[in-house]
Amino acid sequence: MLTMKESVFVSSLRSFFRGFFSILGVFFALILITVAVGALVVGQETVTPKSTVYVLPDHNGNSDLLGEKTPVVLQIDINGIIGIGSNTTESVQNQLIESRKGIFKKDRVKAILLNMNTRGGSVFDSNDIYALLKDYKERFHVPIYAYVDGISASGGVYVSCAADKIFATPVSVIGSVGVISGPFLNFSKTMEKIGVDALTLSEGKNKDALNPLRPWKEDESVSFKLLNDYFYNMFVDVVAKSRPMLSKEKLISTYGANVFPAPIAENYGYIDNGNCYYREALMELLKAAKIEAASPYQVVKIKAKKPFIEELFDSNEIFKGKIKHELNLQGDIKEDFSYLYMPK
Repeated sequence: MLTMKESVFVSSLRSFFRGFFSILGVFFALILITVAVGALVVGQETVTPKSTVYVLPDHNGNSDLLGEKTPVVLQIDINGIIGIGSNTTESVQNQLIESRKGIFKKDRVKAILLNMNTRGGSVFDSNDIYALLKDYKERFHVPIYAYVDGISASGGVYVSCAADKIFATPVSVIGSVGVISGPFLNFSKTMEKIGVDALTLSEGKNKDALNPLRPWKEDESVSFKLLNDYFYNMFVDVVAKSRPMLSKEKLISTYGANVFPAPIAENYGYIDNGNCYYREALMELLKAAKIEAASPYQVVKIKAKKPFIEELFDSNEIFKGKIKHELNLQGDIKEDFSYLYMPK
């Protein structure tokens, strides 16, 4: 009887593992099929080894995939907080690099349209994206126009300064030339009440400046204020240089970090047209790029492609072995300094 029980157990165990590994094999086969299919053309998406190209409608609504000699308008979306998701320096840089390779070789990209709806974000990403766009424009002699449908504030204004012209819908909001850091919170009094002490070990004067777990010293924020001033003056210089109607004096003393409806922003010189829609902005860009609107052309977006497994693991914190609990005060921006519009 014992032998009979053991054989039944072993048999059941063998069946279980056989079924388990069969299911596992099917799962990995599906992954391989997905990757293989990703190398094909799906609908209006053309997949390359490093990116996916989306064909967008032209001014007539046509989104058919055309020949490889057709001139191209590259649309770069800056939607949401700059420094997060697809609005990072790395993402924009990848789009620009891919726009000169593969099916876009031989200068097919004739213009760039920045499609913007952003409150701004990271000081560093805003500056880097602006610099990347300016360099691309100068190296390859392509016009860059910005189109705002919603909001272009703070870092959004910074990035759009790389554009030759800026258009916006009449209900869009423009402005907020300024820099913000913090809020810096101090919990030392609360800790004293509940009887908790904290020790921070550091070397170097002001290395633990604005430590929230101890009382702050007088003038402890001086170094942060100096950095704020530096980033602010840099922002003002960029805007004043790229927008002739906006002098540094007006930006600092008159308009400040306020935001304005697009038609008023046009009057002040923040943008070129505050009563415009996408089709009109696209048509103006075609003229600047010397693309005949009556002739075939493509409007495309480029998105960097991640391996399926990498994307799966990146999208799930559990796979990374961590679950985060955060107090989110700046929209997930990791830096202490931001070109960010933060309405109450």
